[in-house]
Amino acid sequence: MATSESAQGRKIERLVKGRATSDGAGVKLTRVLTHDLQHRLDPFLMLDSFRNENPDDYMGGFPDHPHRGFETVTYMLAGRMRHHDSAGNTGLLGPGGVQWMTAGSGLIHSELPEQEEGLMEGFQLWLNLPSHRKMSAPSYRDIPSEAIPEIVLADGAKVRVIAGSSHGTQGAVVRPDTEPLYLDVHLPAGGKFEQPIPASHNAFVYVYRGEVRVAGSVVAERTMAILSNESDSVAIAAEAPARFILVAGKPLREPIAQHGPFVMNTMEQIEQTFRDYRDGFFEANAVRKD
Repeated sequence: MATSESAQGRKIERLVKGRATSDGAGVKLTRVLTHDLQHRLDPFLMLDSFRNENPDDYMGGFPDHPHRGFETVTYMLAGRMRHHDSAGNTGLLGPGGVQWMTAGSGLIHSELPEQEEGLMEGFQLWLNLPSHRKMSAPSYRDIPSEAIPEIVLADGAKVRVIAGSSHGTQGAVVRPDTEPLYLDVHLPAGGKFEQPIPASHNAFVYVYRGEVRVAGSVVAERTMAILSNESDSVAIAAEAPARFILVAGKPLREPIAQHGPFVMNTMEQIEQTFRDYRDGFFEANAVRKD
């Protein structure tokens, strides 16, 4: 990259490959942002990457399961997934689309493949809610691919602005408190991309095609780079075509108490959540469409 060392912006603090696992009814995926990174990457709680061409690795999907206290952001690169929730709402997530769901005070939902063959690829990101919003009314929003703003910059980068803003373009989603930035960036050979990020916000890059360079260091395919907080921008370059997501957000700096699909601030709140789930609160909880 042609910029000087002082202009390179954030450097790489750590590289993470993630670990192979399965979830739901046997869906194979890579858990990239794991429990031990939750405080370092506050407000983000989890990132799963999935890329399966064998139907046996995804057909089981994610049958009915509960959530409380955070938001789930599912970004589909390829494939089709059907959402149902405990209020009877439904939505179809297709290639290039996003589902942004606020679990809030609690809901039960399912995500099941609506295909029997072909590639299923995408990400699910968990975004924490501040304590004063953890018991807010649940909601969800399906954002089709055509509703996600795209820009092409002078250096050839194509940017899909899912959340936050980039180069004067407002994303499909703006959230309070955590102020998330979520970009899907496609770089051509020799391309580069720069993005301002407040130094106080935590940020990471996940490369899902090719490789990129950040401040002179290589980030290989299927690798997450945790970015340092020493600068208010990041510069990313690629010698060959590459694709990555760039995610950043304002940390909440609150206690995190998690038990599976429930994320609260104290274990007492987690225990109450289990009681509410047992007593049928989640089934009765109304879900609002944004």
